[in-house]
Amino acid sequence: MNRLLTFCVMALLSTANIMASSKLDLKSITKGDFSAEYLSGINPVSGTDQYASIKDGKQIIQYSFKTGKQTAVLFDVAHTMGEKVEEIDGYSFSPDGTKMLIQTKTEKIYRRSFKAQFYIYTIASKKLEKLSDGGMQQVPTWSPTGQQIAFVRDGNIFLVKLLYDNAETQVTKDGKFGEVINGLPDWVNEEEFGFNKALVFNADGTKLCWLRYDESKVKSYSLQMFKGLKPEKMENADYPGLYTYKYPKAGEQNSTVTAWSYDVKSRRTRQLQVPVDADGYMPRIKTTNDPNKIIVYTMPRHQDVLNLYVVNPSSTVAQLLIKESSAKYVKEEAMEDITIGKNSILVPSDRSGYMGLYLYNINGTLLRKITPNYDITSVYGYDEQNGDIYYQAAAVNPHDRQVFVSHKNGKVERLTDKEGWNSAVFSGDYKYFVNNWSDYDNPYVYTVRSNSGKVISTPIDNAKLKAKTKEYGWTKKEAFSFTTSEGVRLDGWMVKPANFDASKKYPVIMFQYSGPGNQQVTNSWDAGSMGNGGAFDMYMAQHGFIVVCVDGRGTGGRGAEFEKCTYLKLGDLESKDQVETAIWLGKQSYVDADRIGIWGWSFGGFNTLMSMSEGRGVFRCGVAVAPPTNWKFYDTIYTERYMRTPGENADGYGINPINRAANLHGELLICHGLADDNVHPQNTFEYSEALVQADKDFHEVVYTNRNHSIYGGNTRNHLLRQISKFFIEKMK
Repeated sequence: MNRLLTFCVMALLSTANIMASSKLDLKSITKGDFSAEYLSGINPVSGTDQYASIKDGKQIIQYSFKTGKQTAVLFDVAHTMGEKVEEIDGYSFSPDGTKMLIQTKTEKIYRRSFKAQFYIYTIASKKLEKLSDGGMQQVPTWSPTGQQIAFVRDGNIFLVKLLYDNAETQVTKDGKFGEVINGLPDWVNEEEFGFNKALVFNADGTKLCWLRYDESKVKSYSLQMFKGLKPEKMENADYPGLYTYKYPKAGEQNSTVTAWSYDVKSRRTRQLQVPVDADGYMPRIKTTNDPNKIIVYTMPRHQDVLNLYVVNPSSTVAQLLIKESSAKYVKEEAMEDITIGKNSILVPSDRSGYMGLYLYNINGTLLRKITPNYDITSVYGYDEQNGDIYYQAAAVNPHDRQVFVSHKNGKVERLTDKEGWNSAVFSGDYKYFVNNWSDYDNPYVYTVRSNSGKVISTPIDNAKLKAKTKEYGWTKKEAFSFTTSEGVRLDGWMVKPANFDASKKYPVIMFQYSGPGNQQVTNSWDAGSMGNGGAFDMYMAQHGFIVVCVDGRGTGGRGAEFEKCTYLKLGDLESKDQVETAIWLGKQSYVDADRIGIWGWSFGGFNTLMSMSEGRGVFRCGVAVAPPTNWKFYDTIYTERYMRTPGENADGYGINPINRAANLHGELLICHGLADDNVHPQNTFEYSEALVQADKDFHEVVYTNRNHSIYGGNTRNHLLRQISKFFIEKMK
């Protein structure tokens, strides 16, 4: 009797707990109800302990790192002399800190590129004036003296001289859409080398230097554009329009890139004599502290060598400074983190087997190296005054990040104290830093610390969001590891439904990305299929699913050998490891082996298709969003970095979902944006045709005028509803 009473009370309490938890819904997720608070737009003021940040799009406020308190209002849209703006999208200081460039009315172009209206603002007088009246501008760049600003418009470079009443000079005249671009990378260089500006002044502002891309021989791709909604494109109301741009596919012709200099006084333009293969790359141009030295990076088409050339912008003569080689490829992320100081160059390299750091002087002599047996994952800066190098590393385990300092004497100190994911922004004088920490179950906590790691203040702790996740019944992410039949240890996380009962068998949804160097298994708030702490995964868990994520071979954080083992055969090992994950899960007592699904976006969509057609039919169903389906359809730089060209690696390119269409096992949903400039709709259309001819049933959803991110209006909500409904219906 007492046992029955106890059972009834426990059952009632359990029911009450379930009822007390609010249910997640897709609209609240997609409109950002579970977005964390960020300390964003931190812009350290050079050489000081101050930083600036945009407040509410209306002000630029200066703060003290040490106290966290406001020290000045640098700009306010309501208090300007001359011109007026309604909102601030971005800003940059002049070198002496007396002026700012104010960015507004921004129009996005591709992933990193945009054009905007820029204004010159004098802080002391509050005078605001347009940078140019000739139309929107791109990448405005201060001269080191602060007396000149260069920018790009319509593929041409212009120069504004502040001392001459903002007189504007056109430096180049050959820029033309689809033919020649000056001072900006073309689409593929922007996308795959991760930059949007190819324009610098030399140290005394007497020379302007840039990269010029001749894309006239690059083949075009056309995206069909419709009227659509939110936004409506009325010009396409009756007949669809075309957006046509240059997109070099694997093995095809790239832009020809050259480097140039312009003498501001004589107005003479000269080509810099930088050695580069006819089909090679110049992925960066950088200034130095010496007026006679500009640094230009070059790579051959295979991207297995990175050269840093020092070039005299007057004589145009180039000299090799540093050469970095790899048996497979030089990582783009490593190149991006190269730090050029006044007298030094800090170069990340995985030549030791893990990503380390190599310090050179400005003449290219190696001075010092940091080569731990774990990956250094981000470079925060080098204090040339005392020799301290600040960086982030996967030292505790591949899924954890900590902030470190390496002293000149070789001593290394860890500056962050909690396991999880730590990142940093250092003050201009390296005396303080803002630390952003999170883990699987805790949203971002921002602390201000001294450069010894001592916590000074906690400006943001996201306690309200943490409480909200409890209110909505979020469960914890559980880390796990297992060993595949090939002897490979793989790591993952899983989310179980609330009130999980180990005696029951649950359906599983596997999410993955699986692309080279990427990590989804990270002990951070970012972990999860759609960000926001994995809100969408929690939504699926509330519908009775276990959600699982495993990083297979080719992913990052575990050294060069693990990451680069997929070279020349993308999709082979990655799909095997997801199949092995499903097999391992199916052996767990609480998993229904007949109800396992898989999904992913972009490379994750590709690997979803590869895994579902790997040969071992372990998946009941899957969803592929914006998937590449044949690497011949994708761009030169990314694809050839890992696969070389189709002519050199026919067997590797033959490993693709289209060739495996007849082997597809399980129900499939494919989703794609019709305006995807990155992974073209061609991929889904050609794969769909292969499925039709292989007599395979499938489901397909296309999104009008949407790019690779598939968002805008109600689009993202609709997409996630299709994904969730598909899994719920197919795994009943």
